[in-house]
Amino acid sequence: MNVFKMGWRGIWRNRRRTGVTVAATSLGLLTMILYAGLMEGYLRGMEASVLDLEVGDMQVHADDYRENPSIYTRIQDPEALIAPLEAAGLRATGRLLAFGMAASGDASAGVSFRGVDVERDARVSLIHDQLAQGSWLDPAEPSQVVLGRRIARTLAVEPGDELLVLSQGADGSMAYDLYTVRGILLGVSAATDRTGMFMTQAAFRELFVVPDGVHQIIVRRPADLDLASAAVRVQGLAGALDVRTWRQLLPTVASMMDSARAAIVVMFVIIYIAIGILILNAMLMAVFERVREFGVMKALGVSPLGVLRLILVESAIMTGIAIAIGVGLGVPGLIYLSEVGLNLSSLAGVSIMGLAMDPHWRAVITPDVFRLPIVTLVSIVAIAVVYPAVKASLISPIEAMRYR
Repeated sequence: MNVFKMGWRGIWRNRRRTGVTVAATSLGLLTMILYAGLMEGYLRGMEASVLDLEVGDMQVHADDYRENPSIYTRIQDPEALIAPLEAAGLRATGRLLAFGMAASGDASAGVSFRGVDVERDARVSLIHDQLAQGSWLDPAEPSQVVLGRRIARTLAVEPGDELLVLSQGADGSMAYDLYTVRGILLGVSAATDRTGMFMTQAAFRELFVVPDGVHQIIVRRPADLDLASAAVRVQGLAGALDVRTWRQLLPTVASMMDSARAAIVVMFVIIYIAIGILILNAMLMAVFERVREFGVMKALGVSPLGVLRLILVESAIMTGIAIAIGVGLGVPGLIYLSEVGLNLSSLAGVSIMGLAMDPHWRAVITPDVFRLPIVTLVSIVAIAVVYPAVKASLISPIEAMRYR
């Protein structure tokens, strides 16, 4: 017998039930495709905020620096590490770090100074693109600095204004000087927004009397190298220095991202279990309505396996139609969400766990955005249809004739 032809006729015997089942399945699949795309965009956006702006894939510090930050605890010869890192296909830059005060007019605030190598830093960080006002650092203008948005608001300064900084140099002398505000950042992170002041490494070394070394080396890996392998490579070159990945530096953020990915799977299962119950109910009703038909088929020589195959084919046809509709609607939906996205700018200062997020939440289109929802749907449907199919295959022709 032509199983597909019989299955196609069978599902349209009750058009309303088939329509409702296919519509519910399509809606569930469409919802999960859009949800998966948005969640993947959310997670990638969060990871980009962590990696591209400040933390990088890994950071290298002198031993004990992270536990006891001090201007004296430095990596004395950073080029001895940065050069082999770049030769190994990684990107790296050194930063100088210190703390002090800044004042403008009657306002003052605590400051975390960041001395950056402008050229190298641009290869490992995108913070130079995160400007709300003014422009990024210029090595030719060492007396100019870039501030985080909140500290700029606290000090009531704008690009072109002067401010006085005060700290202690590495030689024990008072470190103070006047600087001009060159730029003000967009939201980067809670710490940078509140206290961040970026200056060129030349200006930092002159202010704090630090002739050599760096406090931190930020490392970025190529896209085709996983984080664990990159960490092993960096540790092999760094020797006794302290090497930590961003997941070790920000364990709470890493845990939240892992939990969010697990939540996607849980959401799939919850929604698809509901769809599975709907399909189970629809197929059971179809079996009970067609008891006599199955009895006649078996009396004419159709084996139990043939009846089982027919029920499975019918469910496969309905699922295939639902997948076609769900994917057909999901593709333009994802394209819209990836290009336009959801505008969350009304939630001023969108941030998650201290990390500023792009107020435009956009979806990401990847094969997994479609693969995972479809595979989960097919698996749940296959499980749900087993009982009705087995029940139909075990119907006795004599009992079927007596069934009312």
